[in-house]
Amino acid sequence: MAEKENKQKQINIELDEKMAEGIYSNLAIINHSVSEFVVDFISMMPGAPKAKVKSRIVLTPQHAKKFLKALNDNVHRFEKAHGTIKDYEQPPIPLNFGPTGEA
Repeated sequence: MAEKENKQKQINIELDEKMAEGIYSNLAIINHSVSEFVVDFISMMPGAPKAKVKSRIVLTPQHAKKFLKALNDNVHRFEKAHGTIKDYEQPPIPLNFGPTGEA
């Protein structure tokens, strides 16, 4: 009976070739409102004055919390297998998203 229940809960996830290549990101900006979290993944090149958002993911607060837990679990397993991930100090990046608002 348990085997039958497991088969019913499986999800078939498709991954096409373009998506499988992935997108490189070395910066993430996270904003939130009462109803959603918005994560912008950005690729910045050293010395370049401009960077582009490569991907934007919008999550419900519940999914953001589940993602945080899953990422924490994976980082913990990675560090257990490969050692502590070093967190290098970097100067703050001045962020400028489009025109500034005026009142």
